[in-house]
Amino acid sequence: MGTAIVTLKKGEGRTLKAGGAWVFDNEIDTVMGNYENGGDVIVRDFDGYPMGRGFINNASKIRIRMMTRNVDQEIDEEFLRMRVKNAWEYRKKVIDTESCRVIFGEADFLPGLVVDKFSDVLVVQSLALGIDKYKMQIIDLLKEVMAEDGIRIRGVYERSDAKVRQQEGMERVKGFIGEAFDTKVPIVENGVKYMVDVKDGQKTGFFLDQKENRKAVGNLSKGFEVLDCFTHTGSFALNAALGGAVHVTGVDASQLAVDQARENAVLNGVDSFVDFVCADVFEYLPALEKDGKKFDLVVLDPPAFTKSRNSIKNAVKGYREINIRGLKLVKDGGYLATCSCSHFMDYERFTETIQQAARSAHKRLRQVEFRTQAPDHPILWAADESYYLKFYIFQVCDEK
Repeated sequence: MGTAIVTLKKGEGRTLKAGGAWVFDNEIDTVMGNYENGGDVIVRDFDGYPMGRGFINNASKIRIRMMTRNVDQEIDEEFLRMRVKNAWEYRKKVIDTESCRVIFGEADFLPGLVVDKFSDVLVVQSLALGIDKYKMQIIDLLKEVMAEDGIRIRGVYERSDAKVRQQEGMERVKGFIGEAFDTKVPIVENGVKYMVDVKDGQKTGFFLDQKENRKAVGNLSKGFEVLDCFTHTGSFALNAALGGAVHVTGVDASQLAVDQARENAVLNGVDSFVDFVCADVFEYLPALEKDGKKFDLVVLDPPAFTKSRNSIKNAVKGYREINIRGLKLVKDGGYLATCSCSHFMDYERFTETIQQAARSAHKRLRQVEFRTQAPDHPILWAADESYYLKFYIFQVCDEK
């Protein structure tokens, strides 16, 4: 059976032509030939110009995810090995590979696939039907490539349990790939020890994208009293503690996360001056303000308040409110670290929202630095979905 040919409508495929990896359902004019959902197809522009090869899925609005710009390239083992090898070599250059994101979907030209490495364990998240067919082969290739550097992977766990799989017509999947192992995995990042729960932790178990931002907070924290909001398993709080903070309070609405954060504090020997509170941050911060509490550094690392364009207005309100509350708790001359992990809350909108919060709180901001996600989560230009994390550090000054 020959490979089906997809032809785009005239004037469509702008994202693809700019370097992106997706073709949406409303951009397609015709599909000639037989294919199966998840199968490879050739993509051509309206005039027949070859655009590349990708896999197609009629169940998804993202109808095609591109694997290569070469229409003659077969998606075979040699090709996948090249992709995997390139991804690993890149990480070796840009980040500490003890624990890192090894494959970041479209940004590593393996659309829909995420692989995180926690010490000697891999956690896999497959979010697209086409890449799911190659998942086991890619895992085996990744093990081989790492073995060439003397790294032995003792276990693989799959966390393909995200709701987005249902949009691809796929079931949510979670469990061991291969032999079972202890899913509580000890790691060290920035000199901080963590116990990562790859089975029941959020997403793949730990948010590796904030690695460098956590280090920046740690470098700022010496002698400070610090408030870490939405602390999850305590990562910003612990970086602040080991950075020399005199006292740290971490807050999260999840009791499971708070329990894990407390265990991590004990692991690092800082539990005597790091406290974790299980509370709704939106309720906890006004209570602190009412009590007249102030901090040298406030960290705001909320979950994504929006995962679609339809809820951006409500998300802006949430980000504005939490930043107003956080700003009011910073001492004059103190610091605010604030971020958004939502792709739909873009740089311009997030920046404007912080400006609005500062005016409402009657504070003046001096930007210390602006950062994004760690380099093991590369941003592929024209693939906007790969740029999602925005992170600011400000000095906060009273109006006077």
